[in-house]
Amino acid sequence: MNEQPLSSRETSFLIGEEPVFKKDEQSKDSIFFRDGIRQIDFVLSYVDDMKKEADFKAERRKEFEQNLRKTGLELEVEDKRNSEDGRTYFVKIHAPWEVLVTYAEVLGIKMPIQESDIPPAETFPFSYMLGPLKLPKNVRHPRPEYFTAQFTRHRQELFLIEDESSFFPSSSRNRIVYYILSRCPFGVEDGKKKFGIERLLTSNTYSSAYPLHDGQYWKPSEPPNPVNERYVLCQNWARFSYFYKEQPLDLVRNYFGEKIAMYFVFLGFYTEMLSFAAIVGLACFIYGLLSMDGNSSSTEICDPMIGGQIIMCPLCDLVCDYWRLNTTCLASKISYLFDNESTVFFAIFMGIWVTLFLEFWKQRQARMEYEWDLVDFEEEQQQLQLRPEFEAMCKHRKMNAVTKEMEPYMPLCSRLPWYFLSGATVTLWMALVIACMVAVIVYRLSVFATFASFMESEASLKHVKSFLTPQITTSLTGSCLNFIIILILNFFYEKISAWITKMEIPRTYQEYESSLTLKMFLFQFVNFYSSCFYVAFFKGKFVGYPGKYTYIFNVWRSEECDPGGCLIELTTQLTIIMTGKQIFGNIKEAIYPMVLNWWRRRKARTNSEKLYSRWEQDHDLETFGSLGLFYEYLETVIQFGFVTLFVASFPLAPLLALLNNIIEIRVDAWKLTTQYRRPVAAKAHSIGVWQDILYGMTVLSVATNAFIVAFTSDIIPRLVYYYAYSKDATEPMKGYVNDSLSTFLIADFPNHTAPWEKRDFTTCRYRDYRYPPDHEQKYFHNMQYWHVLAAKMTFIIVMEHVVFLVKFLLAWMIPDVPKDVLDRIKREKLMTIKILHDFELNKLKENLRINSSELAKQVIIQENKVQLAKSAV
Repeated sequence: MNEQPLSSRETSFLIGEEPVFKKDEQSKDSIFFRDGIRQIDFVLSYVDDMKKEADFKAERRKEFEQNLRKTGLELEVEDKRNSEDGRTYFVKIHAPWEVLVTYAEVLGIKMPIQESDIPPAETFPFSYMLGPLKLPKNVRHPRPEYFTAQFTRHRQELFLIEDESSFFPSSSRNRIVYYILSRCPFGVEDGKKKFGIERLLTSNTYSSAYPLHDGQYWKPSEPPNPVNERYVLCQNWARFSYFYKEQPLDLVRNYFGEKIAMYFVFLGFYTEMLSFAAIVGLACFIYGLLSMDGNSSSTEICDPMIGGQIIMCPLCDLVCDYWRLNTTCLASKISYLFDNESTVFFAIFMGIWVTLFLEFWKQRQARMEYEWDLVDFEEEQQQLQLRPEFEAMCKHRKMNAVTKEMEPYMPLCSRLPWYFLSGATVTLWMALVIACMVAVIVYRLSVFATFASFMESEASLKHVKSFLTPQITTSLTGSCLNFIIILILNFFYEKISAWITKMEIPRTYQEYESSLTLKMFLFQFVNFYSSCFYVAFFKGKFVGYPGKYTYIFNVWRSEECDPGGCLIELTTQLTIIMTGKQIFGNIKEAIYPMVLNWWRRRKARTNSEKLYSRWEQDHDLETFGSLGLFYEYLETVIQFGFVTLFVASFPLAPLLALLNNIIEIRVDAWKLTTQYRRPVAAKAHSIGVWQDILYGMTVLSVATNAFIVAFTSDIIPRLVYYYAYSKDATEPMKGYVNDSLSTFLIADFPNHTAPWEKRDFTTCRYRDYRYPPDHEQKYFHNMQYWHVLAAKMTFIIVMEHVVFLVKFLLAWMIPDVPKDVLDRIKREKLMTIKILHDFELNKLKENLRINSSELAKQVIIQENKVQLAKSAV
């Protein structure tokens, strides 16, 4: 077998001449080599490089492919003349049985040894009612349950091997091949051994590396191809009409691997739990809707004889005029929808819900670990592998304490400057977010006066003013502007954070992902939540009072809350950012890869008479990428923050999140099965660092919701008035609005702040608890202010302690691993040990039997020889 001579233009490294392949005789969806027997496990592609580096890259490819063959892999190259675009070479890789069994042992892959005798988990009595939500049994559980053991090639007889070609699922096959590709050397450069497909992809030596999909997603495969699991997934998982159905998680795991499947388990479980929070939140909203007409505060504000007679102080200096309280009638009614007695109940309920969510998730995770053979799982070797970039930058080596081998080492002093740069960059960008938020505040302050004067002067806006007040208009436009800024900052920061993380030169892929997770989450936390934190905890809290307002940069007067409080503005802000992010995210996820794939196919289809093969079809799809799952988790965790951190202000947040996630599951399923190349399968026994982040957010959510109820909503002041200051026994809340407003003497306005026009009234009202102008301590906080403040602080302490006590009790009462799962794990371990023991014992007996029969034969031969010798004598 002779090597073809190497050329920079023709870099097809076949061992010997291949016969001309008649492409018409092969199905478009064939996932086999030309012989129709060997299955394609992986595909590499490259394009001839016309630049000066062409020969260098060709030499690298030649060395790499030769080394792949030495590991036992079989390669078949498709010439560029057979490709659709006439430019791309495809290297098809097949892992024969010997390679699979060798590396299955290296990777510790568990394979079936005996069908499980453990009965399935008991279903609850009314499970038959969930029949419409169930998928067919062959889709839910495509394979029987087995006892498994780590594969060992010396014990092949132990495993249930019916057909060698289908014994290892395609996800395990591509994982094994990728393991080899990531460690295969391709030469020595600068005195260092270079290896790994990732480095070759980075240098454009190869343009892509990917495992094949089973076939087309819109039709089942034809013989001799195996069952098209991609089609089954598309029909039962990626269809929007199946939004109410359960997910075929076992099939997802078999096809995409445990790491991707675990994400969908988490997303599905989170969505299930959201349904309970959504029902309670909707009930609280309906309660507010039904009791809105009986709300005495809104009734007094809307009453022309009460709210219509109360003159409020101007909301800005000079250009803003005095206004009547009943102009905020509609705003006060809408505010009551979210700011009523049920707000306290819902805040406490969500504090308990997040605890139940995390505790039950631990149980669900433990169950999946058992069902997917991840109980004894150690961190994926691929994640702990040294990154090529780290090795390339290392000039030192030191002994590994565990393996006792010399490995690349980088002193801390070499990496310290990059850590400082990284920290400074993250801090700078978070400061930029705060600066943008301040800019939006300044926008609202400067535009508010313009809106107010414009709406006063325009007679045509008379009918609009009743529901579109300057406060609401400014709040809506400010929230939309803030959302646009969030998206722009997020786009640029994603690029910068990835670059900074690479510059830190993390040692392993796991360290790289952890570092990127920290940066991205910190930034997105500040980016998405800072404006909500401002409205909830700062807006209207440091305003001052008429005649002595506080000013931003000594120019713009601090923003005031609506007379009904800032809760309605927090609700508006939360709704716009949360809903906008979810709509934008789903559109981007669905349309972006579809448009890219369409354009790529449109460019590629230059030779329509040629066969558009399976590997070319997949080549034209979008790449999911190593960080694809990272961004999916990040999106879900940010949404979880909206649902938990500020939910006291917007009880419909869980319902919006639920509706989004129902769509999200199907969008993610659709894009993975139809728009993306098949990702390399990887194992994961949990959601990793995201679980710790979720736990931190649940603890923070208790504090934020307690502060929202106490300081942002109007619940506590109303309760204080009800129990301590009400003078009407039959209608305890009568007079609350008047009691919550303080009086200011217009003559006390400084000249530079009072409206230009003179008025026939002498006082105006403002929201605060201060002494009137005729009191000896005028404009100082009165006793009611301190009573309300004490009640707020008491509420925060009591609520936090009650919720945390319940949280700790629930966490203590609910075990991380359910008892039935523990029993099943023990049973499986026992049975596995017994099966292995019996196998070894039978093998030993067989060896002894063979040895004893051989010994008996030798004895008989020796005796015969002795008899012959005696007879001869």
